[in-house]
Amino acid sequence: MQTTPDQTALAGATSADHRYVNIAAYKFISFDDTEEMRPQFQALCTQLHLKGTILLTPEGINMFLSGLPADIEHYLSWLRSDPRFADIEVKYSYSNEQSHRRMLVRIKKEIITMRMPLIKPELGRAPSVEPATLKRWLDQGHDDAGKPVVMVDTRNDFEVDVGTFDNTVDYRIGKFTEFPAVIEQHKADFAGKTVVTFCTGGIRCEKAAIHMQNIGYDNVYQLEGGILKYFEDVGGDHYTGDCFVFDYRTALNPKLEPTETVQCFACRAVVTPRQQLDPAYVAGTSCPHCADKKTAAQ
Repeated sequence: MQTTPDQTALAGATSADHRYVNIAAYKFISFDDTEEMRPQFQALCTQLHLKGTILLTPEGINMFLSGLPADIEHYLSWLRSDPRFADIEVKYSYSNEQSHRRMLVRIKKEIITMRMPLIKPELGRAPSVEPATLKRWLDQGHDDAGKPVVMVDTRNDFEVDVGTFDNTVDYRIGKFTEFPAVIEQHKADFAGKTVVTFCTGGIRCEKAAIHMQNIGYDNVYQLEGGILKYFEDVGGDHYTGDCFVFDYRTALNPKLEPTETVQCFACRAVVTPRQQLDPAYVAGTSCPHCADKKTAAQ
């Protein structure tokens, strides 16, 4: 019997000697029964002992879940029984512990807050580039039409500081709602170039690429599946550092393994292994970032 891609990925938990499977997935689709579906999601995830976050919004679903392989498979089978989510694509990683501490199913207005109501990915996406194709473009220094390729990071500044693509454009935004105005101000910088937007898993860069098309960018792509899919498909070529993730692991390396990077419990700043050697770092209490803020306030 031929195995499905999901079954092959789920089997990785055993073959890699890791107990838990972590999945990340989203889909932009009209979803007008979020209130009705929320208790069903919550009940099933509780029954299956899954941990993580599921966002239900009128524009679609976004989820990060962790559980045993059989329980993740059960959940995905149930989710895909709904025709709206039958073709949802999933990214996988593995760990010895569950990547989240609790299970939350939340209803929000948007999958990722952008406050641009005219952007509706369900009605049409911007062109996307697969990780293997992007790697080839970066290897050769240009796209297939000979145009220079410019990477644009759509994530928040603290995420970028953990790791990003080499020579990427980073506008040091503090939240995604700042991106539309910033990228519009710099449109002239990208004339004659191919722009590839990227983010952790694909959501932000999908909205970003559509917005850029709407304001007149001629040649813009989104990285299909984001950094996590790039790591999964081609590894860490042309990428320096790790990828920040919003769970207890804090950051994953290009092998999709947790790193020693942590988040400060007090101020939520990212603390690298080198920074953890600072006397100001006390696990669960403080970090060098906290100390710098206190000094500046004095």
